[in-house]
Amino acid sequence: MHWHAYQWVGAGAVRGNEAVRRPLSPDFPTSVLSPMRIGDWPAGPGPQVAVTFGEVWLAVVWLAGAYSKIREELPLPEVLLEERLEAALDLLPRGVDVRWGEWLRGGRFVTIGVFCCPNRHVPHPCPMRRPCP
Repeated sequence: MHWHAYQWVGAGAVRGNEAVRRPLSPDFPTSVLSPMRIGDWPAGPGPQVAVTFGEVWLAVVWLAGAYSKIREELPLPEVLLEERLEAALDLLPRGVDVRWGEWLRGGRFVTIGVFCCPNRHVPHPCPMRRPCP
């Protein structure tokens, strides 16, 4: 197993257009929005793989770094990052995707996620064209 990291930042209001965020929508292949399921990220052209990891702890370090970059833009008190990281370290090796979403100042929204590959929920091929056991 390996893991792919993704991030999307955009206007929070556009996230409400859930139809184009689903793979069955004819607009999905050209949508720049993050998909409803993180596992569908490789099927759309919008957010691309930020980085791929062969070891889960590196994916968790990436999550921490991505979160630290947006921390100052959070309008509300921040969540307990340590608890999120512990959960990610537990979930990712078991094949459970991790996706964090946060509202940012100015009505923007960020999605930070790590997708397990192979994925137990979606049949998409590896976005890096790696063989998946």
